[in-house]
Amino acid sequence: MPELPEVEVICRGLLPHIFARTILSIHCSGKKLRTPVACQEMKDELCGAKIVSLTRRAKYLVLKVDKGSGLIIHLGMTGNLGIFAAGSPQKIHDHVCWLLDNNTELRYNDTRRFGSIQLLSFKNGSREEEQFFSATGPEPLSRACSIAYLRQRARQRRQPIKSFLMDSHMVAGIGNIYANEALYRAHIHPQQAAASLSTRDWKRLLSVLRKTLRQAIDCGGSTISDFVNASGEGGYFQMNFLIYGKKGEPCSSCHTPIEKIQVGGRATFFCPCCQPKVSGDESAEIPRTR
Repeated sequence: MPELPEVEVICRGLLPHIFARTILSIHCSGKKLRTPVACQEMKDELCGAKIVSLTRRAKYLVLKVDKGSGLIIHLGMTGNLGIFAAGSPQKIHDHVCWLLDNNTELRYNDTRRFGSIQLLSFKNGSREEEQFFSATGPEPLSRACSIAYLRQRARQRRQPIKSFLMDSHMVAGIGNIYANEALYRAHIHPQQAAASLSTRDWKRLLSVLRKTLRQAIDCGGSTISDFVNASGEGGYFQMNFLIYGKKGEPCSSCHTPIEKIQVGGRATFFCPCCQPKVSGDESAEIPRTR
């Protein structure tokens, strides 16, 4: 599944091609994504409107038009957005196509159809967007995601720090790959209880997390599974992975074999030497409540 850097790369890649362009028509395959696509309503709201912004929030893309309506798009596991010449052959899994006034099409392709496209109405779009993201935590690259914020949210939480980082209610957009990488670079065991981290731990972790995310964005994201950017090119941050997917390989720092466990049902890689488990620290998964 595309994580924050991959979605940010797609956002930056698409924006110059679609900004200030008018949507002339919309075509849908008729196939259901994770949720049904409101194709007719989307035509009513967006056709004839000019695109005024494309931003990223967590792992979502938010497209706005001058009418006040818009879209919240999630790429799921295999979704991608790209720009193509109007009338060029479509692929079998192109599910939504927006024809623009410069004779190009913005196309949403999703082989497994786990993504989603939610319409924001021109009457209540701002309220609908606010409600949609109401439970989402701050962006990890933002000032709102401070050491004080993280310590306060982690207080008395016995869940593993890796699960805490991947909880979108706590921090937005950090997926499995970058949680693994950040914890390794910060020398923190993925099963350490979030509440047990000191201010010094949080300072180090937040610093390396931001550095890792920025590096991944600069590299164009990671080529994992079906990710491609808006130009159809894969990213290459995977060449800089220090821990993810390297079970049994020697740690680049101490040469100890990297181990793999499951944390929160997700593949978790760590170095038992560089990321020692804190003595007496017991973490436990805490069921999420809404």
